[in-house]
Amino acid sequence: MLGKKHIDYVIVGQGLAGSAVALQLLKRQKKILVIDRPCANSSSRVAAGLFNPVTGRNLVKTWMADQLFPYFQKFYQAAEALTRQKFFHQMPLYRPFGSIEEQNEWMAKSADPIYQGYVREIYTHPTHKNVKDVFGGLMLNQCGYLDTIPYLEAVRTFIKSNALFLEESLDDDLLEIGENSIRYKGHEASNLIFCQGIESNQWFKWVPILPLKGETIRIESHRSENIIINRGVYAVPVNQKGTWRVGATYSLTDNVKDITDQARAELTSKMDELVSFPYTVVDQEWGIRPTTHDRKPVLGQHPEHKVLYIFNGLGPKGVSLAPYFSEILVQSIENHQSLNKEVNIERYKLLYWSPSTRI
Repeated sequence: MLGKKHIDYVIVGQGLAGSAVALQLLKRQKKILVIDRPCANSSSRVAAGLFNPVTGRNLVKTWMADQLFPYFQKFYQAAEALTRQKFFHQMPLYRPFGSIEEQNEWMAKSADPIYQGYVREIYTHPTHKNVKDVFGGLMLNQCGYLDTIPYLEAVRTFIKSNALFLEESLDDDLLEIGENSIRYKGHEASNLIFCQGIESNQWFKWVPILPLKGETIRIESHRSENIIINRGVYAVPVNQKGTWRVGATYSLTDNVKDITDQARAELTSKMDELVSFPYTVVDQEWGIRPTTHDRKPVLGQHPEHKVLYIFNGLGPKGVSLAPYFSEILVQSIENHQSLNKEVNIERYKLLYWSPSTRI
């Protein structure tokens, strides 16, 4: 039976953010309670879990890659050892060039020290069978994917074996907030961290978390390979039987809580531009990612209730952001370390928080 006693932390939400925070706290031997009811269409559960150090239309090194990538690789490998499950898959990523100009640009870029360790090889001629790479392409290191559902379920099982877990949604009305602690259903804790994604709560409803809908498809083919292909869409080989995960769409305006024909058409059209092998679409999924205006996560302390914290807004790069910034948040709480202003909730305080938003 779930015991009722004083604990160090309550964590609300067990997606990528909440799972990372829970593992950080358990590593520090903190007593925690996690409150979460799984949602089939949460971004953490439908994400392909792709990580890639060179992204965007202009193909630039992703923000803070030199800090994030070594950290999360060790983090997920440690999580595999801890849970005795396999969910972290490293493999190269191949991106065909779209023009001779892009090829020339990357011939020069590849010598830049900032890309050292990330660029494996530049191909100047078609190289990969059944991939449309008339101008060659770029092969990148330190890429791969996190199989998010097995990861979340493994962490959930580990939490239940080593901490307290309530499989339910938080009832805001039952949360009592004091100056130095919170109480919830008889449990008393020194701190509470909200990791709820797009699900809002009354204390942080003023934080501008934006719903970014994404859809993916799953395809089957006779093509089996141990590389990710990426241009316009990513195609991630999820097994050696010719099954691939293809995605993802990005929409801040699509409010349809379901898969759409439009997204399917977009993904298959881009897939047809990328590869020449035949395939069959066997599944389609959708989810809502929590993102922000500046595409940076939000973490930090509530302006008024000092025992309340938030960790949110990870967007489509949650796999790479969650491990590192979960430690940054925990360090800030435990050791009173200052937060990077780019991710600190303080950046929104002056714009969105006022006495009228107090609870």
